[in-house]
Amino acid sequence: MSERAVAGGPAGTTRLAATSKWLALTAMMFAVAMTFIDQTIVAIAAPNIQTELSLSSSGVTWTVNSYLLALAAGFALGGRLADVLGSRRIVLIGIIGFAVSSTLCGFTPKSSLAEAWIIVFRAMQGLSAALMIPAALAVVVASFPLRERGKALAIFFGVSGGLTAIGPIAGGYLTQWTWRAIFWINIPVAVVAVVLTLMAGIAPSMRRERIDWRGAAVVAVGMGLSVLGFEQARSWGWDSPLTWVCIVGGLVALVLFVFLEQRTEMPLIKIGIFRGRAFMSDNLVLFFSMVAFVPVFFFASIYSQVSLGYSASSAGLYLLVFFAGFAPAAQIGGRILDKRGAKPSVVAGCVLAMVGFLCWAWKITDLDLGAQWWCIVLSGAGIGLLLGPASTDATNRAIDASYGEVTGITQTIRNYGSALGLAVLGTVLGNVFAARMETTLAGFGVPPSTAASLAASGGGDSSPALANVPAQLRGRIEAAVATDFAIATRAVLVGMAIALAISLVAALLHPGGRVTDEVVTEPAAEPAA
Repeated sequence: MSERAVAGGPAGTTRLAATSKWLALTAMMFAVAMTFIDQTIVAIAAPNIQTELSLSSSGVTWTVNSYLLALAAGFALGGRLADVLGSRRIVLIGIIGFAVSSTLCGFTPKSSLAEAWIIVFRAMQGLSAALMIPAALAVVVASFPLRERGKALAIFFGVSGGLTAIGPIAGGYLTQWTWRAIFWINIPVAVVAVVLTLMAGIAPSMRRERIDWRGAAVVAVGMGLSVLGFEQARSWGWDSPLTWVCIVGGLVALVLFVFLEQRTEMPLIKIGIFRGRAFMSDNLVLFFSMVAFVPVFFFASIYSQVSLGYSASSAGLYLLVFFAGFAPAAQIGGRILDKRGAKPSVVAGCVLAMVGFLCWAWKITDLDLGAQWWCIVLSGAGIGLLLGPASTDATNRAIDASYGEVTGITQTIRNYGSALGLAVLGTVLGNVFAARMETTLAGFGVPPSTAASLAASGGGDSSPALANVPAQLRGRIEAAVATDFAIATRAVLVGMAIALAISLVAALLHPGGRVTDEVVTEPAAEPAA
């Protein structure tokens, strides 16, 4: 291709000339579009999926969480595969895998297999995304020189954030036809992504290095067990030995992973990268801020339907308010990064997000979007300011490592935080709501056994326990469900604000400054097929 390389790049690709690098950026945004949309689109359709497939409450949660968990567990391997096999090749494999698994999710049968089927193929979606995203980010990072990287990644994350906003809106309208369409919509997007990726002229390349499959297995087990323990604590109970076996066993596996990686010649992750204060600060910020960022879509979409009485499509518009702050702030954050470094934007973002989530928690019981919208916009602006700069700065400061590996690390940490946030805060939501409902129903004179059954089922009008409740009480119960669920959601938002406060502490530990130099190495050429 005539516009090929200006200089070599360590991500298994080459630095592209002006036209090609913007085409590469566009191609990669289309490639990851499906993955960002799917982080939120299923949350909107979750009630419809649960009803039609007769999923348990745990099953519908894992329909969302299995995707996030597979993302977190597979990112480190995805980044390493991008380095060894080439970023373009892994992006294409990820796109095709995501499209196939999306199709199979859409064909989930109405039978006893339904719950296992949709959870398994949602996990396959997550694994495909785990391959695709680090490779796509590596292509973008390597295609742009350091002085333009903040702007490029601000566009990448800003547009990706906007695509995340499309998820709830598209999910709401598609669900009115059939919830299965939320998965089938990925097929045409995948076709466009493949065509643009092939047109972008990304040079294929590979490295003749071993892959640490043992490390990949250990980190996946560690993440899976720990998230499983936190998620199932709601049903197993915090006093259950099984809960603590999973949590402690998962954490032990993660410690073992660190131990093994330090003694592996070609590790999945170079643990020494974390000795850098700035790199460690960036990743702590990403971990704790992601406890709030992705889970908020799941909880807010359910809140808008349960407490505000919105339809699925209106719930999508409720979440769109968040991106009214996120999208412009992401662009501002990218410009600050290029001019002054990451720290000013990340610190400001943590403060804004923390204040925004606290205000949102304060206004959540008003049951009126008009009273809440400014808090939601502020929350989105804070996340927009910190997300891109922290991710880009981590990549720039670990420049001695490959782009695929470093983006794999940061994305692993981000998505592990999301999965843990969904699991832990889901437990908080369930426990607070159940306790509130039992107290409220007892005040109505509902027998304790019926109150416990109603609280466990969410108190909805489809609950079988309502058959045992006098008709004159049902209207009061429905109003109580809206109020008590809002109070439970307040506890979740406060938990997110606490996580963002920890992110702020981590951001203040950042040494500051801009990265002005990068080491560029020429990748080995890929043998002809």
